[in-house]
Amino acid sequence: MFRSRSKAQAASPEVTADQPKQPRDPQAPKGRPTPKRSEANSQRRTLASTPANRKEASKRAREARRVDMAKQREALASGDERYLPARDKGPIRSYVRDFVDARYSVAEFFLPLAVLILVLSMINRGAFQAYVLLAWLVVILLIVINSAITGITLKRALKQRFPDENLRGAVPYGLMRTLQMRRLRLPKPKVKRGEKR
Repeated sequence: MFRSRSKAQAASPEVTADQPKQPRDPQAPKGRPTPKRSEANSQRRTLASTPANRKEASKRAREARRVDMAKQREALASGDERYLPARDKGPIRSYVRDFVDARYSVAEFFLPLAVLILVLSMINRGAFQAYVLLAWLVVILLIVINSAITGITLKRALKQRFPDENLRGAVPYGLMRTLQMRRLRLPKPKVKRGEKR
């Protein structure tokens, strides 16, 4: 009020530097849509829920892993493709599972046969021990032959069905599945025995 005019003019650029040069017309559009209240609240919650320190961040990461593992366990039981582990995902792995589950294999009976042979080996009667050992060798030989035949036919079927895909690891995946008893296989079998795929 009592300053000279030149000082007032020098002070005015400092005041207007923070503010826009031209005030926005209240009727003019602001250039973006107004967010819905639910979106604004969710953005506010995500900003508020960021972890304060490393301990809190690691606790949240553990909790997220626990939730993911629970989803994977449910997916393995139900066969839901979305939450399966990486080793079980994809159309190739699904085809391999169905290929193996539709056939009988000697390897899936390995565990019950091994228990039976173990029980029989406890009987001490001269030549009976030799027969038990022979039965053990026959079971192992049958598993090897059956696994070789399954591997060859599976590889051939995969090349016909997925000619341009990377099939690495698919045959060993199928052979590992044959070693499990059908009732204990995860993901659960979707096809019946003898069903064509």
